[in-house]
This record gives sequence, structure tokens and C-alpha cells, in this order.
Amino acid sequence: MNSLSLWPKHLYLIAEGNTPPHHKPNRETMGSKAYNLLRMTGIGLPVPPALVIGTHYAKSPEECMLPVFTIGLPALQDATGRVLGDVRRPLIVSVRSGAPVSMPGMMETLLNIGLCDQTLPGLLRQTGNPRLVWDAYRRLIASYGEVVAGLPGSLFEDEIEHATQGRDERQLDFAELRSLTRQFLALYQLHSGQPFPQDANAQLSGAIRGVFMSWHAEKAQAYREINQIDAAMGTAVTIQSMVFGNSGGHAGAGVGFTRNPTTGERQPWVDFLANAQGEDVVSGRRNAHGHEALASVAPDAWRKLQDAVQTLEREFSDMQDFEFTVQDGVLHMLQTRSGKRTPLAAARIALDLLDEGLIDAATALERTKDFSEEDLGTVQLASQGDPDTTPGQASPIGRAMSACSGVVSGEIVLDSARAAARAAEGASLVLVRQDAETSDIAALEFAAGLLTQRGARTSHAAVVARQLGKVCLVGCETLRIDLSARTIRLGDLLLKEGDVISLDGNEGNVYAGEVAAVFVPDAALVDRLRALRAAQAPANHHHHHHKHSTS
Repeated sequence: MNSLSLWPKHLYLIAEGNTPPHHKPNRETMGSKAYNLLRMTGIGLPVPPALVIGTHYAKSPEECMLPVFTIGLPALQDATGRVLGDVRRPLIVSVRSGAPVSMPGMMETLLNIGLCDQTLPGLLRQTGNPRLVWDAYRRLIASYGEVVAGLPGSLFEDEIEHATQGRDERQLDFAELRSLTRQFLALYQLHSGQPFPQDANAQLSGAIRGVFMSWHAEKAQAYREINQIDAAMGTAVTIQSMVFGNSGGHAGAGVGFTRNPTTGERQPWVDFLANAQGEDVVSGRRNAHGHEALASVAPDAWRKLQDAVQTLEREFSDMQDFEFTVQDGVLHMLQTRSGKRTPLAAARIALDLLDEGLIDAATALERTKDFSEEDLGTVQLASQGDPDTTPGQASPIGRAMSACSGVVSGEIVLDSARAAARAAEGASLVLVRQDAETSDIAALEFAAGLLTQRGARTSHAAVVARQLGKVCLVGCETLRIDLSARTIRLGDLLLKEGDVISLDGNEGNVYAGEVAAVFVPDAALVDRLRALRAAQAPANHHHHHHKHSTS
């Protein structure tokens, strides 16, 4: 490719093999997410090719357009073997933000850019899936309308409600999605005063502007102020070839951790939804399945993912939280970052990584310095191993997937208003909800535990519950909630709000009434941490005598 000598200083191509001479890529110039993608590609992981517009352009986005369209995009097209706007083999891309520091959910992402009336038949030919294609097109018009044209999201959501008539939108067939798409096109034109852009290049430049603009959005500014993030760092924009997890049988989306984020055990912890897109997993509205589901849908992708887990930990020297998509049986890695974990898991992971030679003793000490021995253990049922168990506790009234371990008893609360009122009176509470959603965060603060009918272990809410140290059971399939009667049903058992139940996050069981629980320290782990601290103490003192250490 002869244009390599002219390669612009602030554009980066992420693709296997023929990549241009990058100008010192790092987190500051590329943003964290893209920099990690570049590193993943460098160690041979399957990352869909991407073009990154550096943070340099955040100050004046218009300056990136010429280099993007004359040099960057052609390079991305070479890497994918597809062309933006092409009738037969269209390139379809996502356009995402990515600052040097993580700002979850604060900036915009646009998917399915490059889809239009002209490229639709080409994507249909590539995927063989009319439902996917019309679903992707209607999502594009709505998100582009909101992010780029500044239309209210409710405009399109009301139309979806009208079309679904109370059904789940995943039940719409391709003909219904096609007519929904046509409605969206008409709404877009009516409310923005111009037709939805059918030129793929115009879509892409609009998307790039929209993502750069979202850096200055009110919520992003507020987030930066709260977290003392310097606005001058700007965001990068990543244009990445789309992969479709909703393309049918051998497809799906997943989120995983390279180790168990609750216990720290060294085994991949994966949530996978067949024939779905990533947002479906983390939103907490659907029950995801473990790696068995992935192994049965796409065995080759599961084998490759197990190898990828090892590769990621060697490169990043820490437990990783990653996202992936499987399209037609092929694994694609979309993101990685250090994973959130419980104190128990943090200590075990640090000590294990030290034993495995992935980090040194000083790093292990630094990562465990804030933990006391009381952090290193689990709360378990007191009756475990006691032959005279009280019969009431003997059999669980429900089972679910454990997202965070421990044992807790409390009265059932069904919403945050009730949670706040009862917490003020000093009651111990178990929040019972249909979905694991982050909007429940206020109620979760008051509760000691969370039990949900649906949702995945890796959903945002479960991740939050784990960080807050709340016992959390998700996807309890026999649970039914009747909000109007303020009751819940677990199988045949009817319970009312205020009745006491207990969650055992170690075994994934729900019990009626209160159970006795006991803190069981992890003696072996405590000994390992003591040994590390003792071995490092004299050396530590020696090196840091200028710092007044309080520990």
C-alpha cells in the first residue's frame, strides 16, 4: 500500500499484518479501549479490524475528515475486504467513543453505520438473515436520529411500543421490522426536516461528529467533574468492522472474566447468550447461560476463547473482564479491561498471579495492601455439616445463579421506596426484582441481598452488587412477582412482602425464614498473605524510609 508513507500522525489502524507505522500509540493518544484492542491484535487475538481517530482531533473534529476519508478508510477497507456503501460487499461499522480513562455509559456509540437502502441487499446476501438486517437498520435510524440529528429517543420508542402491542420486541418478525424501519425513516424525515442519509460516507462523517460531540454532553461533563477528570484529554473515536452475534444458530454475544470475580478461582467465568447482541447480556433483562451454552453452540469458538483467556492474562498481568461476539461459529474479541472483583478474589488473584510468575512480589503487595484478614473469607450457612439441622432449613425453596457469594437473611422488599422506609427502621432487607438493572442501585444500597427472576451474572447490576459486597442471586426461574398484590411466588410457595427469606450465595439456594450464618476465614489464603507481607517487610522498610508509612 503506497499511501503508508503519508500515513497521518493521529490515525491508527488496528488490523493483523499490514499496519502503518503508528506514531507512538498509547492510552493518551488512542484512548484506553482502542489501545487495549491494539494490544490484543498485537498478541494475535481475533479483533475485528478498526480505524482509530486519535484524541488529538477532539479539539477540532472537522480536521480529521480529510485524512479519514482519503487514507484511513481505504486502509480499513483493504483490511476487511469490504467497501463502505458497496452494493454487493458493504462494510458495516460501529463508531464508538473511548477516552484515556473509563467513563462507562457517558458517551455515545453508533452501530450498523453504512447500512442504507442500497447496501441492505448486500448485507442480506452476506448474512442470509432478513430479520437481522431489518433489525440492524431500524436500530441505526433510531440511534442516528437521537445522537446525530438530536431527535428525542421517545419518538422511536413510542413507535416500537405501537408495533409490539406489549410483546417482546425480539418477537417481531422480519416483515414487521421492515415496516417499523419504514415508519422510522418517515419519522426521521418529518422531525428533522431532511431524509435519513442514504449516503454511507455522509452517515460515517455524521457519526464521527456525533461521538466527538458527546464528549461535551452534560452528563459527560458532570461525570468528569465528580471524578476529577481533565476535559482537555478528549476522546478518541474507533470505527470498527461490525460483527453480528444475532446472525442465527452458531452465533451469540458474551461477557466474561478470566477468573471468578467472587472467589478468585482460576477458571474462566463466562456469560453467553446465543443469537444475541452484547447489550442484551449486560442490560440484565435476559438470562444468560454459562460457558456450556457457548460450548454447545460454537465448540471451536469456546476452545479459542479458553486460549485467549491465557493470552490476555499474560499480556495484561491481571484478571480481565472481556466482551466477545461469535458470528457463524467464529470468535471475535471486542474489548478487555481489568475486572472488578471482591476483596477475597482480589487477594487470591494477586497471590496466584505471583505464584504463576505473572507479577512480582512488590506488585502483589501493592494490590493487597488495603485488605485485613477479616476480608479473606466467606459467610456460610452455620448448619453446614451439622447433622441436627433444623428441618425448616433443610430444603431450599428456590435455586438461582450466584453472582456474589455469602449468606444473608432479610425481609422481602419489592421496590426502592419500601426499601428506604424499612431500612430507616433498621430492618435487614432482601430486594426481590424481575430484572437485574442498574436503575435499582438506590434500593440495592439499602438491601443486604438481591434476588432476581431474570438477568445474567455479568449484567451491570450484578457487577455493582459484587462491588458493594451484596449477596446476589440472579435468574431464579421459579420466581414470580405480583407487584399489585405485593406478593412473590417461589414454585408453589406464596410469600408476601415483609416475610423473611434467606439467600445462600455460595450454593445458589433460597430458603424460607432466617438462617444461621457464620464467617469462615480462608485460613490458607490468610497464611499466604501473612507470608508475603513478612517476606517483604524488611525490604519494604529499607526502600521506603522516606515515606511515613502508617501500616
